[in-house]
Amino acid sequence: MAIKMIREAILETIDAEMARDESVIMLGEDIVGGNGAPGGPEAIGGIWSTSTGLWAKYGPDRVIDTPISESAIIGAASGAALTGKRAIAEIMFADFIGVCMDQIWNQVAKFRYMFGGKSTCPIVIRMVYGAGFNAAAQHSQSIHAMVTAMPGLKVVMPSTPADAKGLLTQAIRDDDPVIFLEHKALYAVKGDVPDGEYLIPFGHARHVTQGDDITLLATGMMVGFAEKAAKQLAEDGIGCDIIDLRTTSPLDEEAILDSVERTGRLLIVDESPPRCSLATDLSAIVANKAFASLRAPIEMVTAPHTPVPFARELESAYLPSPDKIVTAATRLMSYKRG
Repeated sequence: MAIKMIREAILETIDAEMARDESVIMLGEDIVGGNGAPGGPEAIGGIWSTSTGLWAKYGPDRVIDTPISESAIIGAASGAALTGKRAIAEIMFADFIGVCMDQIWNQVAKFRYMFGGKSTCPIVIRMVYGAGFNAAAQHSQSIHAMVTAMPGLKVVMPSTPADAKGLLTQAIRDDDPVIFLEHKALYAVKGDVPDGEYLIPFGHARHVTQGDDITLLATGMMVGFAEKAAKQLAEDGIGCDIIDLRTTSPLDEEAILDSVERTGRLLIVDESPPRCSLATDLSAIVANKAFASLRAPIEMVTAPHTPVPFARELESAYLPSPDKIVTAATRLMSYKRG
């Protein structure tokens, strides 16, 4: 086991899967060179450095630098997947999903159903999402609720280097389309990564910490915020049962409900705005299936219903934070029925 950054875990996983299976290809804009970098076409491997060196190893037939057209990227990748390839398509910013929405929502997500199960579309659509990078309203959005709501897609949100490796390996080998969401502010996060082959099945949440007072659900960058908040709350004797969902579709309902039935309190941290969000969906599931176990109203710490601001101070105020989580958790613990 070695310590690696999330971006390193992603790059090495793609490399390993391309070496293992010649049908794996990769498509995206600037994934070969990127940003006008000197030193050869494979110099930096895109603006996120998650494909560095792959062009040199596997050539232009398997590492395909595309035009700046999300529709072309997803259209070509899905067509390749239908004809026997395992395609990894990179959308540089998840915000641009609207450009290729028809290919994803009306085509990729529905191929298996519309062809009576006789066709598969093994495509992994990697998207970089999230705020905290001062990238403004068109390059900072969290779109996981939107894609989670689309039947036929699997949605993955790793928060650690180990999970990035295990979940991405699973995604590349899966026969269904997978949306693989990488938070831009987590790329440099370091952690232990298992050596050799490592897969994490979808639909299995990760128990981050164990506690008896509050169930705390989070994904992506919010997992780290939840951990920081839990350390503060522990000083006041409040134990948090933190669950990293890992995948929002399929969803590990069993882990969520088991925890809520034990703690009796639920706090959901979600980077996306609250209307029709992952937080509201999780709230509805728990209210419907574990209402009798709740000792207090469900709390949500989310971004406001507004575009992501550009100014550093405003973006900081926009995002959930450990302090906001602590405040919500304290309010939960102080609630008295009747």
